[in-house]
Amino acid sequence: MPKIHPKPDRPLPDLSLETALGVPLVAGVDEVGRGPLAGPVTAAAVILDPARIPDGIDDSKRLREPARLRLAQEIRDSAVAWAVAHASVDEIDTLNILQASHLAMVRALAALAPAATHALIDGNRLPRDLTIPAQCIVKGDSRSLSIAAASILAKVERDEIMRELSLANPGYGWEKNAGYPSPAHLKALQERGITPHHRRSFAPVRKMLC
Repeated sequence: MPKIHPKPDRPLPDLSLETALGVPLVAGVDEVGRGPLAGPVTAAAVILDPARIPDGIDDSKRLREPARLRLAQEIRDSAVAWAVAHASVDEIDTLNILQASHLAMVRALAALAPAATHALIDGNRLPRDLTIPAQCIVKGDSRSLSIAAASILAKVERDEIMRELSLANPGYGWEKNAGYPSPAHLKALQERGITPHHRRSFAPVRKMLC
């Protein structure tokens, strides 16, 4: 008897949102790193080539690290254009995390070559200062292949940054928790103190300063 493959528990992302726009060079945009206590917030923008879609693109949160690493390289090799950008810890503390996330998104879009003609932005609010038409897509990384691809590039890039920062700042576990407030990270904050890479506007860090 032929094998019966189980159906996925949810629809996988596809290009239907991009195709429905009827315009070329649609970029998906996503960010990672809004919740951590340390490190930058990172955004990526990706214009996929419909004829060269890597197999297995999905919301980065649903992928294991080996799959993310493989797909990140395949996306870089096959996309029409891609770019990754950041907003620094100082910018996060000055602007607030939402506006800093939007700044990183705008920077990623601006770095695309060729430039996008339309952007699909993950979330429910559009960044200010966009220079092209755009629309918000709630849970876009699970609906749009372009946004999912951007989520993978942003995640892989930021994880690598946090691994590098952990070498100079051992003991906080950033190579494992990527700066998120894990119990080990919070304990290290109490024992080792605040580093220049910590976000002073975030409550656990701000309370220590006070």
